[in-house]
Amino acid sequence: MKPANLLAIAVLAAALAACGKGDDKKAATQIAAKVNKSEISVHQINQALARAGNIPPEQVKAATRQALDRLIDQELFVQQAHEKKLDRDPRVMQALEAARREILARAYADQVMANASKPGSDEIHTFYTGHPELFADRRIYNLEELAVRARAEQLPALQQAIARSKSFAEVAAWLKEQNIPFAANAGVRPAEQLPLELLPRYHAMKDGQVILIGGPNGAIVAHLLGSQASPRSEKDATPFIEQFLQNRKRAELAAAEVKALKAKAKIEYMGEFGPPEAAAEDAAPAAPAPAAPAAEGKPAEADSKHIETGIAGLK
Repeated sequence: MKPANLLAIAVLAAALAACGKGDDKKAATQIAAKVNKSEISVHQINQALARAGNIPPEQVKAATRQALDRLIDQELFVQQAHEKKLDRDPRVMQALEAARREILARAYADQVMANASKPGSDEIHTFYTGHPELFADRRIYNLEELAVRARAEQLPALQQAIARSKSFAEVAAWLKEQNIPFAANAGVRPAEQLPLELLPRYHAMKDGQVILIGGPNGAIVAHLLGSQASPRSEKDATPFIEQFLQNRKRAELAAAEVKALKAKAKIEYMGEFGPPEAAAEDAAPAAPAPAAPAAEGKPAEADSKHIETGIAGLK
């Protein structure tokens, strides 16, 4: 949220609080409402609005009132929960502890990742020139896809079916005949909405071509209906590259910190939770990148994370 918006929100929230009576002016400006014996502060409103994202200046006043109303409703429920002693319910206590652990872990991770250095112009230029499929040779793809839950030994037969099929529909029909689960997906997507590690495969496709992209837990059958060149200059791409590289550095710092803490910690697996095999430990995945924006229409369901994961930060 922009600083100007935050300032406007704080002023409006304080003005709401000032409508009440009280001798202590400082306290009055910090309290937005009282619900029975409890108070709702301006700080709570500001936190709620910050979570809502960037609010246009003309909507700040209405958003502030809505945030306050929601906090009042929440406080009424909280008071009833305490009255019914729900805070002592084992399930509630477990949920509260889980939330506490999550918040503390996230706070430490944020502290570690805050040390990520800002990428320099050389890094940005290297990334730009190293990924022409994203920038200089960027295309917009009109795709049909089948996310297939096929085992590795089934992929050669699937490749043969694709080679002899005269249409994309025939490939889908073959999968049905073989009782191989799949989900269909179609849409127009720019290069940055495709998985970064798979983008070179898509970029090499010609209009009308059908290819098979295999993964550890599944595969994609992709049919390129058509494509359109849409290059992006280095100047225009710089903010996106900068954000992507910053996110990658943050993820690398978090992964390195986890590895260092594990090396120093004494971790014992008890009972049926015996120590994992060394190979499994070595294959532990790095911090996942956020998914790319969904294409128009319902996205295909697939097991393979490399199929579902898009380009972090390039949004």
